[in-house]
Amino acid sequence: MTDFADLLDGYQRFRTSEYRRHRDRWAELSEGQNPRVMVIACSDSRVDPAQIFDTTPGEIFVVRNVANLVPPFELGGGRHGVSAALEFAVTQLEVPEIVVMGHGACGGVHAALSRRFEHAPPGAGGFIAHWVDMLDEARDRIVAEHGTGEEAIRALELETVRVSLANLRTFPCIPEREAAGTLKLHGAYFAIADGVLHVLGDDGEFAPA
Repeated sequence: MTDFADLLDGYQRFRTSEYRRHRDRWAELSEGQNPRVMVIACSDSRVDPAQIFDTTPGEIFVVRNVANLVPPFELGGGRHGVSAALEFAVTQLEVPEIVVMGHGACGGVHAALSRRFEHAPPGAGGFIAHWVDMLDEARDRIVAEHGTGEEAIRALELETVRVSLANLRTFPCIPEREAAGTLKLHGAYFAIADGVLHVLGDDGEFAPA
């Protein structure tokens, strides 16, 4: 089991090996970043985009949250963390591509499907419930078709990607850049059990990469 002391040990290894080995790259990054892809992924500890896509520092701009969800464009007094990161990546870094990556065995999807936190207060699951209720419409449709078993879980895990892609397009800066050909959206799904990455095709279906 890794604890903070293990993380500090890992830092010492990084500082004396990887950092020294790529010193020129780190010096370059200290002057700024120019990632070509934004990745929106789940916070789950098993699905690190940098590891799955075998990238080096500075290559991808990553946002991770419960169930890799993008909220729809909305105004109000809330703290819009995902929206702020999206705005920065698209309008300031001008990334030409965005990838939404779902994954297998997603706890956020299980919470959405079971509605286990539906009546919980904030601090005891209420924040989770209010976050994953973005999947309510998809959940009801999938439950009606598949029930609540393994088939439904997989279907809703895939649907998180489609929901987030649809919500991305509610931000004015996204469709205008898509129309201009300066931004492209992608969907992906990583199956933890077998390590296979699936990519969302133009037909709306996922297929192994």
